[in-house]
Amino acid sequence: MNATALTSPDDSLARLERLEALSQRLLERARAQGATQAEVSCSEETGLNVNVRLGDVETVESTRDRGIGVTVYFGKRKGSASTADLREESLEATVEQACAIARFTEDDEAAGLADAALMAREFPDLDVWHPWALDMDRAVDLALACEAAGRDADARIENSDGASIGSGESLSVYANSHGFIGRERDTQHTIGCALIAGQGDGMQRDGWYSSALAREDLDDAASI
Repeated sequence: MNATALTSPDDSLARLERLEALSQRLLERARAQGATQAEVSCSEETGLNVNVRLGDVETVESTRDRGIGVTVYFGKRKGSASTADLREESLEATVEQACAIARFTEDDEAAGLADAALMAREFPDLDVWHPWALDMDRAVDLALACEAAGRDADARIENSDGASIGSGESLSVYANSHGFIGRERDTQHTIGCALIAGQGDGMQRDGWYSSALAREDLDDAASI
């Protein structure tokens, strides 16, 4: 199995800059098509999840998702469209679709952006970005060690629902025609195990897991 790191090197700030620039281009296109207000959401997510059971690997899943959402307002009429395709023609079509929907919907007095005065001005660092350069081989080893420690803890544990390791990163940018731009990046890591003890009608199942923003805050695999 090839060891492919989830994050190496950390280019998250550069990726956020690209998402921010993309959001501004889409807002400009919406204004050019006559929208009185507009808002754009851009996101990128990556993840690695491994599941093992009874000492064997069951699943290895690597994910990479992207989403672009555009909402426009023509007065009190609203239209939305989304895409995961960053080609210029697709982005142009997404804005056009949102505008076409807005032009043919009825007025909604509740539609529109919140007042510009309500937009946030300060963005404290919440310390939620702690990427883990976890590769598939290391994830498998940790999951196997977690399950093995559980099965060895008591002779009455004769079966297992498996152990899992997960690590993910998320980047997002929200921008609107008030000039507001919000950027977020966060990480989430988990390790868990579920075991089965006893036989026949006397069987019981239970599990435990640890979830944290930073790898070093996870409980040790053996203690799970």
